[in-house]
Order: sequence, then C-alpha cells, then structure tokens
Amino acid sequence: MSQSHQQPALSKCPGCEEPPVAGDLFCGACGYDLSAVPARPDDRPTMAITVPPAAPAAETVRWPIAEETDSSDVPAPVVRPADVPGTDSGGRSLTGPDTPDAESGRGAASPSGPVRTGGPDSAAARVRHDDRADPGGAEASGDFALAAPDPRAPEHAAALAAAPAPAPGAKVCVACRSGRVDADGYCENCGHAQPRERDHMEQELDAVAAVSDRGLRHHRNEDSFAVSSTALPDGSPAVVAIVCDGVSSASRPDEASAAAASAANEALLESLPRGAHPQQAMHEAIVAASEAVNALAQEPAGAREHDAHRHQNAPACTLVGAIMAGGLLIVGWVGDSRVYWVPEDRTQPTARLTEDDSWAAQMVAAGLMNEAEAYADERAHAITGWLGADAYELEPHTAAFKPDRPGLVVVCTDGLWNYAESAEEMAAAVPADAQRQPLHAARALVGHALDGGGHDNVTVALLPFAVRPQGAGSACDTV
Repeated sequence: MSQSHQQPALSKCPGCEEPPVAGDLFCGACGYDLSAVPARPDDRPTMAITVPPAAPAAETVRWPIAEETDSSDVPAPVVRPADVPGTDSGGRSLTGPDTPDAESGRGAASPSGPVRTGGPDSAAARVRHDDRADPGGAEASGDFALAAPDPRAPEHAAALAAAPAPAPGAKVCVACRSGRVDADGYCENCGHAQPRERDHMEQELDAVAAVSDRGLRHHRNEDSFAVSSTALPDGSPAVVAIVCDGVSSASRPDEASAAAASAANEALLESLPRGAHPQQAMHEAIVAASEAVNALAQEPAGAREHDAHRHQNAPACTLVGAIMAGGLLIVGWVGDSRVYWVPEDRTQPTARLTEDDSWAAQMVAAGLMNEAEAYADERAHAITGWLGADAYELEPHTAAFKPDRPGLVVVCTDGLWNYAESAEEMAAAVPADAQRQPLHAARALVGHALDGGGHDNVTVALLPFAVRPQGAGSACDTV
C-alpha cells in the first residue's frame, strides 16, 4: 500500500499561532495553507561559533589550586587571564616570560607603579606598570591617560593655545596647569579637585614663623593663625603670633578661628604702636577677637525670623597668643591651646606658660585628680572657656614674663601638644636649630604630630627670643 508523504506535525499555525487540527490542510482560524509549510530540515548538532579549536594535549591547562572557599565551603580559585594559554583580542599571547607556570598557580606580576595625579613633572595621571610585566610600555599594554591632559602633548598644545588665557589673579589647576578653577574648587578643564588653601598654610617673617596643617583625619582645617611685626613708639620691634583652634562641635568653626585670629592681630597692630602696655594690649585683643566671633552668630539679613536657636550652636574657637616687645614675653589665652618656653641651652629648664581652660585642668586645680589621671579621662579635653556667642562669660588670661636667656616660644593648638604634652616632651620635639630656622622647625613639629597620627588639625607658631645671658636663674620670671 502506497503511503502518502505527510507534512510534519505543527504545534501552531505559522499565520496566527493557533494550534491546528491534525490532518487539516488549512488553518481553521485564519485559513493559512498548512501544506505550504516547508519540511523541517534534518537535525544537526548544535555548535558554538565562539569556541576556539581545542588546545594540543601538551598545553592542557592546570588550574590554580584553590586557596580560599566561598560561603558554602566550596573551593573558589582565583583565575587570571594569564593563567590560561591563549591570545587576546589583538592576537597577542596571554602568556609571556613573566607568566608563571601552571604548576605554581600564582598570578602574573602585578603593577608596581602607583596611580599618580599630576605634579611638577607630570600633568596627567597615569597607571605605571612594572617594566617586567609590561615590556612594551603603555602602548603595548593599552594604558591610557586619564582626564587630566598633558599640556606638553602636541595634541593638547593647539587646544591650549586656542583656550582663553586665565584672567589675572585667577587660579590655575594644579593637575593640568591650564584649566581655570571654578568657585567650587574644581578645574573647568580636567575636573581635578584643587587642594584647599587652608589645608596647609605657612608664613615666615624675620622673627616669627607659623605652619598650619589639616592633619590626617579631619576633612578640613579648622585652625587659623596670624603672625606680624610692628614697632613700639621708641622704635623697638614688637612681634606677634596668634593661634586659634575652631571648636568642631560648633557651627562654622573654621570661620570662627579665622575671624578671631585676624581681629586679635589687627587690634595688636593698632594698640602696640601707640604705646599701650603689651599685657593690656593682649587683653584688648582677646576681647576684640571674641566680638568678631560673636558677630558670626548674628542673624544675617533675610534669615528666618522664627530661628530662635541660632545662638545654641554658635561659631566658637579657642585663642592663644604671644607678644615679644621691650624684652618682655606676653602671653594670652582662652581655651586649651598653649604656649611653651624652650631655652636655647637645652640643659636649662623648660616651661609651659599657660593653663588650660579644660575639665582636666579644673580637676587638677581642685586637687581631685593628679595630672596623669585627669588627662587619661575621656572628659579631659572638654573645654571650659572659649570665644563665641554661647560662652558663659569671657575670661581672658594674660601673663608677662622676662626671660633671662635666649630661647624659643612655642605657640600651638592641641593638635600638636597632644603628641608632646609636657614641657620636656615639647623641648625634645623641637629641632636643635629652631632659633636659626624657625620655619624649618615649625614644619618639623607639624611633621611630629602627623607621624604620631595627625588626629587633629595642627598649628604652631615659633618666636625665637634673643637676649644676652645674664647669669643663672629660672627660665622665665613672672613680672
């Protein structure tokens, strides 16, 4: 019996995708001619088109031994491209003279060069690899320059020449050295964030030097300083150093310290030349600084009338200052920043010339704790005196000394003295040539704090005090 050729059974109509009735030549739903459906081709094995030819038996891969396991305690080997024989998309071999053999299971040499941002010798940030692991250099490895362009490159020269020159006084990017810096502190050309001016500050005059640094833990520098020199009515010199430390728990502490340092310095430069006694001038300068900080808490124009709590967290800071004038050393302070006396002859006694306005100092003064116990307490650095609208009352401290031998006056915030608390520890941290190189010594003291951990902003001013030795005696005598 002859057999007719049967169309392959269809699961659905090609026209309307409805399931057809077995044996029908036309779809009952749409009338599609089911006999026109081509016969299914013979089955063929599925083949992946991306699989490369199998490697010769001699190149069988030996996978690295798993040294770690996943959360299910299953071996989880780390495999790098160079562990497997093959080529990259450019046809270059993934294995090379430095590729480890399969026996060791170790990865290829990792880049030894750090990622660097532009500096004096490199305007572009590049990833630098170990020459052994990257014998062809950047071109062979595919390394590329990051966003900051190299102004020395030919392709950048034309764009740089066409770009408008920065306005006089405008900041230029420290990375690409060509782009202007916008008001937010970013380069308009390469987007590089610029270092803030207050992150590290230095100033040196003939008889005083100061350095301030953000430290290693704080996101901004809330310290500030002012150093200056003027002349007394008789023509003799007067040297001034003011150091302020913003109270971090208050609002705008960086503004408070800057305002206080500037106001105190200006007050001294006005009062000393007209003959005011240096100790009285210091007292008035602290009052002026307090008024400047208080003014920051005043309600600005257009502020909300119902903001009745603006004084509860008002800007605040501490202040410490020193004046060298007429053979006297005058110190003044509010808070826990300090002044130390370090004689040039280190065999002579050193001294701390200020007393902290702090919880620890009060405990010691009241005889409730010794100094070691008080400063070991977690409340030790809670200050009891500061400049600010929410201070209980202003109590400026001033003292006058008449050193009988040359020495160094160290004016600093707790960001430094936390790492050299006693007078002896501070003297040990001061470089031997501090009298001759005060700026170098100030940098070294800041470095001492950073090496110790840099947990706080660090500011120090050094004033070399030069007098002719007049025989034995204490390092400083109160006037």
